[in-house]
Amino acid sequence: MNTSTWQPPLTWRAALLLARGLVGLLARLEVTGDVPAHLRRGPLVLAANHISPFDPLVMAAACQTRGIAPRIMATAGLFRVPLFGAAMRHAGHIRVDRGTSAVHRALDDAATAVARGSVILIYPEGRIGLDPGLWPERGKTGAARLALACGAPVIPVAQWGSHEVLPYQAPRGMLRGIARSLRRRPVIRVHFGTPVDLGETTATNPGAARRATDRIIDALTDTLAPLRPDEPDLPRHVDPGRPVDPSRAHRRRST
Repeated sequence: MNTSTWQPPLTWRAALLLARGLVGLLARLEVTGDVPAHLRRGPLVLAANHISPFDPLVMAAACQTRGIAPRIMATAGLFRVPLFGAAMRHAGHIRVDRGTSAVHRALDDAATAVARGSVILIYPEGRIGLDPGLWPERGKTGAARLALACGAPVIPVAQWGSHEVLPYQAPRGMLRGIARSLRRRPVIRVHFGTPVDLGETTATNPGAARRATDRIIDALTDTLAPLRPDEPDLPRHVDPGRPVDPSRAHRRRST
């Protein structure tokens, strides 16, 4: 039995509490669903949709309400920011060097973290989504490969409303977005769904990671739909700085 179970540092737990306060200042956060008690300390993979630069704060705040301290797979650029990058490393977050050969190291680091009992938060789309309707895009296979390699359950976490706080091009337009949010305090909804049946037992079978990824994106889409019942096609809030790219639109698998 592994006796070196990872424990989130006190600074990260304090940061989660701070995130909850900041999100509460700018928006009305509504968190529904839950994570089974036996999974809150891991091993567990949380797979979230990605619609805004504000998402990491929202997810941190939502996880804090459920007593979860996830380690986040985040773009390498964040780790190069003075002081902030050091804080990210100290909190145990995992650097992802996208577009380089080192990107595979992130999955190895995440697998090690999960094996030590961590909760890993990952955005399976691999970027802030550019789908015209802000529905989950076709996913990258990293989350599925991680879960299959470790045998860890995957819980979809859908969020809606964070795109009304910060614009896609932040920090450009950030102050305007914050001022608007302080005045309007939009509703941000987060829902922890039920564990995904990946339908696979190993990533080594041909096409297994792709099929499992599609199941994760299907589950995210199903979890998101009830959060935006009056916006089934296009979001009401239009960000003029957000590009649109329908090339990665997700087609739901046939059942």
